[in-house]
Amino acid sequence: MAPVCISDERAVAVAAGRLWKVFLDFPAMPKVCAGFIDAIEVEGDGSPGTVTTMKINPAAQGGGSYKTRVVACDNASHVIKSEVLEKPAGEVGDKLKSHSTETKLVAAGDGSTCVAKLKVEYELLDAGSPLSPEKEKTILDGYFGMLKMIEAYLVAHPAEYA
Repeated sequence: MAPVCISDERAVAVAAGRLWKVFLDFPAMPKVCAGFIDAIEVEGDGSPGTVTTMKINPAAQGGGSYKTRVVACDNASHVIKSEVLEKPAGEVGDKLKSHSTETKLVAAGDGSTCVAKLKVEYELLDAGSPLSPEKEKTILDGYFGMLKMIEAYLVAHPAEYA
């Protein structure tokens, strides 16, 4: 089966530049996403090839860890692409042979807000039909849930990453 691409976008109540700074500050994730990410290990400087391992809190979706590698990072256009190397076991994750993400932040309005555009490409272990729309939504909502945590942190701490 050929890879399947799903996408969505969401408005974010902070400027693209602030959000981008957090995206590149991997060690800050346990603070910015407190209660969801317990720890993070980073091998690299954030450029392509950087590998991160996020330890997810057991109270959040059963815990586990995500290991990802940065494939591309474009500071000028606020685009980061990553491939997932390891993921926690679960109803959706167990069906995936591979998946990768591309996040693009686009300034909106007067520049104090932005739109986060997410693309996820996945391939299933079995050559059957793609995931159901509900399972695809679960994948997108997981990424956007973390984004909303970052947004909430930045709104509560307006001087950080300014």
